[in-house]
Amino acid sequence: MTTINNNLNAIKKQIKETALACGRDPKSITLIGVSKRKSSDLVSKAIEAGSTNLGENYIQEAVDKIDTLGKSSACWHFIGHLQSNKAKFAVRYFDYIHTVDKVKLAREIDKQAAKIGKVQKILLQINIAKEETKSGAGAKEAISLARELMQFENLSLEGLMCMPPYFSDPEDARIYFKKLVQIQDKIRATGLDITHLSMGMSNDFKVAIEEGSTMVRVGTAIFGSRD
Repeated sequence: MTTINNNLNAIKKQIKETALACGRDPKSITLIGVSKRKSSDLVSKAIEAGSTNLGENYIQEAVDKIDTLGKSSACWHFIGHLQSNKAKFAVRYFDYIHTVDKVKLAREIDKQAAKIGKVQKILLQINIAKEETKSGAGAKEAISLARELMQFENLSLEGLMCMPPYFSDPEDARIYFKKLVQIQDKIRATGLDITHLSMGMSNDFKVAIEEGSTMVRVGTAIFGSRD
């Protein structure tokens, strides 16, 4: 078995054990293998090993990779910062876009999706720790923004995404995961049905699962350190 095989199996085992320990169905959690800066050959090995969901951060790199591997080879998630002028490529190539944080961007995604007769699945990104270096909507505007995103005919708001600060102790991230759950609860209380919470990465995905994550984005723990 390859290293990727072993890593993938180890992560899946940890997801299952963590979910069961907190009374959750392991099948309710999607493992997204973050394949940015990884070669098509390496990603192909991950797909062969059973990685059915893959996340990319950079449009041009992703387009080249998906063209090589085939769009149907996996469920593709765009998890990087998206500029409006690249929206047409994101819509064409990705099943999910996790990083929608402005109405302007949503409008462009909706426009591009309409052109190809697609309903694009999106997540609303929240800047959960109010970090200046990170994108995302503010927690206070989340409800009004979610309501606006729901109005677009060619968008389907599936949930929320966040990226808390990196901590050497994963427990320190728990407060931020709790905050995202609270925002989801407030949005749901207004009658808007959103399912997913995209939160948790290689070092803190177990804590994220304990707090309700439905999508964990794991890169280095599967593929090794970035090139």
